[in-house]
Amino acid sequence: MVLATRNAHKVVELREILAELVVGTGIDLDVAVVGIADVSAAPDVVESGVTFAENSLLKARAACAATGLPALADDSGLAVDVLGGSPGVFSARWSGGGGDAANVALLLAQLADVPDGHRAAAFVCAASLVTPLGDEVVEHGHLAGTLEREPRGTHGFGYDPILRVDATRTLAELNPAEKNAISHRGQALRALAPHVLALLTGA
Repeated sequence: MVLATRNAHKVVELREILAELVVGTGIDLDVAVVGIADVSAAPDVVESGVTFAENSLLKARAACAATGLPALADDSGLAVDVLGGSPGVFSARWSGGGGDAANVALLLAQLADVPDGHRAAAFVCAASLVTPLGDEVVEHGHLAGTLEREPRGTHGFGYDPILRVDATRTLAELNPAEKNAISHRGQALRALAPHVLALLTGA
C-alpha cells in the first residue's frame, strides 16, 4: 500500500495510527506501507477539489494509477466557525505557500479581534482508499476545539499548536498516542480499518 503524501510528518502519523490496527497480524508496516516519496513514479496532484473528500480521492487515485498499488490518501484542514469554515481545503496554502508557521501566524492575525467565546474551530479529515480494481472508500473524522491566541506545544504539525482540544492543552501538547486516539485523522483511518486490514493481510 502506498500513502499518497509527501509530508514526512503525515507519513509518520499515518504509520503510527495504522500500527494500532495491525497489532498481532505480523505485518511489517515499514515494508507493507510506503510513502509516495519512496516511489519513483510519484505524481504531482493538483488539489482542485472543493471538499476534503474530493481532494483525498484525487490524491489516492493518482497514486494508485502511478504505482499499481492500493493507495491511501487523506485531505484535512482546519475549519474556523467565524470564517465560515475557512481555511478549510486551503489550510496548507493559507499564507500562499509560506509553510506551517506562516499559515498559523496569518490565521492568528486574522482572528486577533475575535473574542475568546467565538474562537471555535475543528480539524476535519477525509481519508480515501483506492485499489487497482477500482474500489473506492471514503471515511471522515472531526475534532472540535478552540483556537488559542499563540502557539503552544512541540508535538504535531500544521495548526496543531493553536487548537485547544481539552481544558488546557493544544493538540501539539498531547503526546503522539494521545493525539492519535482523538484526532480527526485517527478517526477517519479507524473507520477505514476493515478495508485496510483486508488489503494488508490479503483477506
